[in-house]
Amino acid sequence: MTFLATALLLADAGFTVTAVDRTEKALDALPDGIRREVGDATDPAVARNVIDRIATESGPPEVLVNTLGVFRPGEAVAAAPDDLRLMMDVNLGAALWLSQAVAPYMRGRGGGAIVHVSARPASEPTLGVAAYSLSKAALNHLVRVLDLELRPHGIRVNAVAPQLLDTAKNRAMLPPEVLAHAVPPETVANVIAFLVGDLATDISGAIVPAYGA
Repeated sequence: MTFLATALLLADAGFTVTAVDRTEKALDALPDGIRREVGDATDPAVARNVIDRIATESGPPEVLVNTLGVFRPGEAVAAAPDDLRLMMDVNLGAALWLSQAVAPYMRGRGGGAIVHVSARPASEPTLGVAAYSLSKAALNHLVRVLDLELRPHGIRVNAVAPQLLDTAKNRAMLPPEVLAHAVPPETVANVIAFLVGDLATDISGAIVPAYGA
């Protein structure tokens, strides 16, 4: 998973990493050196409380990486309200609430970097993923709005947009011709690590593609 690959990579790079998920089970694969926080970031109060706890225990956050996401297929003409609400809450809402919660700390320390994980259908209309692509398109726009608001405070906001992740679950359900464009979670993690690092200090408001071959 992208969140695991990113947490491991940033920890190896010397960051003090705290991983957040809504269940403890989702955090079980993390090594002992990575802190864990349980909370549902689709709730703005919970997102704020989690960031406050991290700031108290580890210091003002320098980096926020948001890999949260949910996917359900479906065409626009048959989109269900519950599916749309779920994907907007997770794919857009969590990104907004986490960014809101971390921004004051980054402003206080004079800068920071925020990276969200988007997807290729957010920029290119794709059959069969209507509600998902709408939620990710809204995320892309949020990245650009946050860039305008936060760049004057030294806070860079970007996103990485894979087409498809090479995971065991996707390999079990997708045909080879589709999987040919899949990228490993480690590839996305490498892009994220670049965007939060010193080599990307002049990059903000970008949606970086990671579409595979």
